[in-house]
Amino acid sequence: QVQLVESGGGLVQPGGSLRLSCVASGSIFSRWSMAWYRQSPGKEREWVAGITSGGFTNYVDSVKGRFTISRDNAKNTVYLQMNNLKTEDTAVYYCMQGMGYWGQGTQVTVSS
Repeated sequence: QVQLVESGGGLVQPGGSLRLSCVASGSIFSRWSMAWYRQSPGKEREWVAGITSGGFTNYVDSVKGRFTISRDNAKNTVYLQMNNLKTEDTAVYYCMQGMGYWGQGTQVTVSS
């Protein structure tokens, strides 16, 4: 059984930074692509960033240049470094493993 546990969310002012972490267990982490999604109230879940098993990354246009996804296979962990946060980044952020497993989410609130 694959389990994903996100952490690192919180309240931050516009222009601030947060780093989200997602620790995976129950599978061979290095073999799978990983992704971050987010969901705001009243909106559908949105793909934010992805990283392949080989380390290739991709981002939704709205976060390019501000967010960075990375992985540490030795720690079974994927990260999302979020800089220059905007109020519209407020959402629950979820990580997803390539087989379709989801974490429980972590709340990110950007507000002054």
